[in-house]
Amino acid sequence: MTQYFIHHLADVQSSSIGSGSRFWQFVVVLPGAVIGGECNICSHCLIENDVIIGDRVTIKSGVQLWDGLRLGNDVFVGPNASFTNDRFPRSRQRPERFLNTVIEDGASIGAGAVILPGVTIGRGSMVAAGAVVTRSVPPNAVVVGNPAKIVGYTDATRVAGLSDETKPKQPGTNATRVNGVSLHRMPSVADIRGSLSVGEFERTIPFRVQRYFLVFDVPSRETRGEHAHKICHQFLICVRGSCAVVADDGNTRQEFLLDQPDLGIHLPPMVWGIQYKYSPDAVLLVFASHFYDHTDYIRDYSEFLTLIEDNRDSVS
Repeated sequence: MTQYFIHHLADVQSSSIGSGSRFWQFVVVLPGAVIGGECNICSHCLIENDVIIGDRVTIKSGVQLWDGLRLGNDVFVGPNASFTNDRFPRSRQRPERFLNTVIEDGASIGAGAVILPGVTIGRGSMVAAGAVVTRSVPPNAVVVGNPAKIVGYTDATRVAGLSDETKPKQPGTNATRVNGVSLHRMPSVADIRGSLSVGEFERTIPFRVQRYFLVFDVPSRETRGEHAHKICHQFLICVRGSCAVVADDGNTRQEFLLDQPDLGIHLPPMVWGIQYKYSPDAVLLVFASHFYDHTDYIRDYSEFLTLIEDNRDSVS
């Protein structure tokens, strides 16, 4: 006895379908497709053989899912979004294998968006209607335009720069909603001969510094960071121009604008950090508590969330 609904005008040939899924008028599903439970496939959609779809996925009308496409759980695909699987298509010429395009859990793709082959749309991200995605989208990013570029991050409350009361007015420290992350106003002196800002290690900057690096000449569309550290602390100051910093503790995400040379942010270990929206003249100074060690980096957001959850379980 089937546990899913197929409209009498649909042609669903696959038997690998989860409970509660629904297929509406003029949907065509080829035999090899694997479709999870509680999915809603709207009218005039085509799903080829080498396609895997997770649970609770919504695919609106006019979407074709070609071989090599992988959709995670809770994905939304808007009407007439277009996927591709061959960078150099020719009539009657098939590659040995089609490129895999991966749409991770919770991602949303707007109406009419175009997704080029071989990219990954990160978990929780949003692709705006009409966007043309030419390269992978990081987790939780919001991308718009052609080619698509990052303009924000989902559920990231923007605080500094948009709400000045969140910035320390006097030298000192303000806590944020992200666990362990704090904004710091360093002492500064304005003088006719030039202004000066000063900080002291292990005082103004709350750890012993063993390394520093500078980030500059960043093309405006580029995103840096996108990692967490296991033990290393970082302290960021945009000494010239401006850039935005997203801090994420796995539960709360906030965005901060560093636009003054006496304003810094402390990112402790186990906080996912992203820097983007660099102004053309931006120079970002970063102090680190440890020497460079590639094993200290967590570069996969899913791994980061798993480690956060493991730490919670060990504490409880």
